[in-house]
Amino acid sequence: MSMKRTQRLRHLLAGERAVMAPGVVDAMYARLVAEAGFEAMYMTGAGTSVTRLGYPDVGLLTMTEMVDNATRIADASDLPLIADADNGFGGPLNVRRAIQLYERGGVAAVHLEDQVLPKRCGHLAGKQVISAQDMVAKIKAAVDARVDENFVVIARTDVLALQGRNAAFDRGDLYREAGADVVFIESPGPEDLPHIAPRFPGIPLLYNMATSGKTPFLTRSEIEQLGFKLIIYPNWLLLSACEAARRTLDVLKTEETIASVAPHVMNFKQFFDTARMGEIQELEARYGTPEENRTTY
Repeated sequence: MSMKRTQRLRHLLAGERAVMAPGVVDAMYARLVAEAGFEAMYMTGAGTSVTRLGYPDVGLLTMTEMVDNATRIADASDLPLIADADNGFGGPLNVRRAIQLYERGGVAAVHLEDQVLPKRCGHLAGKQVISAQDMVAKIKAAVDARVDENFVVIARTDVLALQGRNAAFDRGDLYREAGADVVFIESPGPEDLPHIAPRFPGIPLLYNMATSGKTPFLTRSEIEQLGFKLIIYPNWLLLSACEAARRTLDVLKTEETIASVAPHVMNFKQFFDTARMGEIQELEARYGTPEENRTTY
């Protein structure tokens, strides 16, 4: 019997290599990440906000909107999904409900941050944090709420940018003691990175390869050498797609035809094959759809 996704993520975190989790915003990106051979994926909150609302990550999405997106992504791929759960959408009771919904939706891990309501992207200025004691209560609620003991609770602190390294490390210690499975120090610069792993021996650490450039764009091996076990790449796929879409729109506006773009994009068959056309064809055959009515190219 194959391991559940939560168990596989735990197994990966216990391995020698750092786990690379590309960021996804919907089910199709999840299919692409799986197709590329990665072992895990990450639902980006900023990307979810931008794609679902057209607004930046400033706490506008509700718990149910975030969980709905995570559930659709988890359903599209068998890869373990790490999901952004913002600040738990309220107090400890809100956190408890959020964990239950994410877990039922097939998510393998979430990260919770210690920002106030409303929160904002961790790489933006103007952040504010709740007290360490209030965050400890949220982490305890998250740990208590999970049914599957392998469901991974990641505790993120945003205090580094506000109060410095020592404050961030002190919070990391408290969050680990509260039961967090992974510690996530948000937005460390090059001067901070060598000090993080020595302060937190014996617990996996998360490296956020955000696009802001505040944290350096290191290789997997370099990040491993610094002592991190999980690397998330929040919006790189979405940014790549947006730039490609802009180029296509420029060509269409200028040339008034799509002909010159067509050879450089995923073709019709590749598009539907990635969307599991083969699975649909197998199901139609299994359930007796007349051959002349079955989906085909």
